[in-house]
Amino acid sequence: MKNRSLQYEDIFSGDLILVNEEYPLSPWKEDILPESRKRSEKLSFFPWQSHAPSFVAVKEQYPDILLQNKASTVLSHILQDIGGEQEIIPVSGYRSGEEQTKIWEDSIKENGEEFTRKYVALPGHSEHQTGLAIDLGLKKEVIDFIRPDFPYEGICQKFRETAPEYGFIERYERGKESVTKIAHEPWHFRYVGYPHSKIMKERGLSLEEYIEMLKEFPMEEEHYFYGNERGRQAEIFFVPVSQKEKAVLSIPEECLYQISGNNVDGCIITIWRREYV
Repeated sequence: MKNRSLQYEDIFSGDLILVNEEYPLSPWKEDILPESRKRSEKLSFFPWQSHAPSFVAVKEQYPDILLQNKASTVLSHILQDIGGEQEIIPVSGYRSGEEQTKIWEDSIKENGEEFTRKYVALPGHSEHQTGLAIDLGLKKEVIDFIRPDFPYEGICQKFRETAPEYGFIERYERGKESVTKIAHEPWHFRYVGYPHSKIMKERGLSLEEYIEMLKEFPMEEEHYFYGNERGRQAEIFFVPVSQKEKAVLSIPEECLYQISGNNVDGCIITIWRREYV
């Protein structure tokens, strides 16, 4: 076994961080200029990391629409595999705090507060500021920036059905408004990583509900297991972490593993095994 110490700061980074009305972006973040962005705009990141997350354009034709590198790569694979590169358009990816504030204020002026609170997150509370969320639209001459058309049919539906196999989820589904505090948004997709995306889809869970579910599988007790058709199995469990007390994680040797904070109260551990145990 190999040991890994989890610090309080680890809570606030990773593919599964929950950013919503109740849980804002980490107060630990600071702004720097990423190498991937050529203009003088700043990018939020977590300062205890050895370097800023790598952000890249989701398409060459849209150099200002960025995602974290892994999410951007996965998105490209989905679009290629479904043949949707010419029909699905990226509308909005990473936003700085300044951009989110401007979108919020402009929408208040143009659409009113009731509409804005339904479809635009408060600055500091937007998933777009993580670089893990993307708004997509069906290619048209005119595309609504706040509410792009992404119907439940054709190539858009094919993307929606395929996305969980790769790590993306439709983040704000109909019927989850009371949980997410955001209106139904068929165009907004969030990278959470596989197999978490597949589990959420199969169980009909929002990210909020999934974060709560995983707390039922703490490190010291029974873990959650998810297998795929290739004979690999993911072992998932939750480790609470606080400012007062660090946590020590024991990982089996020669196993791939991932650690993600939940931006609430701990970390989610995913261990990949070569075969079922």
